[in-house]
Amino acid sequence: MTDLSIHTPAGTAPARILDAEAGPAGACFDIGGRRLWLRRAGAEGPTVVFLPGAGLVGLDYLNIQEAIVGFATAVLYDRAGTGWSAAARLPRPAAEVVDELHALLAAAGAPAPYLLVGHSLGGAYARRFAQRYPDEVAAILYLDPAHEDFYDAAPAPKLSLPEQLRGALALARAALNMKRFYRPLFEAMYAAWPAQTRRRLVDYHLGAWRKSLDEGRNLKGEICEELRAGGPLPDVPVIVLTAMGIDPFMAAFAPEAYLRALNAGKVGLYDALAASVTLGENRLLPDAGHSTLHTDRPDAVIAAIRDLIERTRH
Repeated sequence: MTDLSIHTPAGTAPARILDAEAGPAGACFDIGGRRLWLRRAGAEGPTVVFLPGAGLVGLDYLNIQEAIVGFATAVLYDRAGTGWSAAARLPRPAAEVVDELHALLAAAGAPAPYLLVGHSLGGAYARRFAQRYPDEVAAILYLDPAHEDFYDAAPAPKLSLPEQLRGALALARAALNMKRFYRPLFEAMYAAWPAQTRRRLVDYHLGAWRKSLDEGRNLKGEICEELRAGGPLPDVPVIVLTAMGIDPFMAAFAPEAYLRALNAGKVGLYDALAASVTLGENRLLPDAGHSTLHTDRPDAVIAAIRDLIERTRH
């Protein structure tokens, strides 16, 4: 993977380029008085926009961006309140999040229609974006997406009291030894990233774990009702990549049988999501974890993007 370089779209509104001290290479745009970070790469092909999962940031998907720039324009960004974008009160409505992204893409000169790649919470935001801007969405790739019916259709298996105690103790140990406990997981996750970028990402995630929890609360707030009341989705090609492996970040404090039961419960939801459009497909990945799907199986993500681009052409 090459070192980062700055990609500034020609003819766009003025943007302050982040220097080495302010953050990784990219551009910052003033959107409604709030600074948002974006990195655009590739000059041809459809615009592929990555919507990170809760607690994740744009550069978590650098491996995929660099792999597709030969046949697409790939856009990474940080939602307000995360990464190198300005702070924002969390949780907040999905409509606010996607309207902000819509304005950012326009300011960055990233043309519609978009192929949205939504991971986890980002999958819910991708659906909300498609509800609000259906004519600007060409296709959607869901990476183990959050779903408003998950807790009803895939209720968490009940844990015995000893299992609950072991999980609570493991979580407490992880919280008390956050850097020592999670640094190896993040280092492994970003092993292929440029060294400087890897250090920035690992340090960011080790220091921003509370933001992950804050963002995760969004799904228990207004977003579910927004999705239910938001109207139909456009009939565009859809692929769902379903992580059926064990998430290493969750395995630290939850029994494997519990996590496998959660995985099994979501398949029906994702099958229905894929079946809701004419060209929809759910692909199960037995060797990918929820948080690490894009680093466990980048080949599957890249192949799905290629397939969606091909389907939009027909």
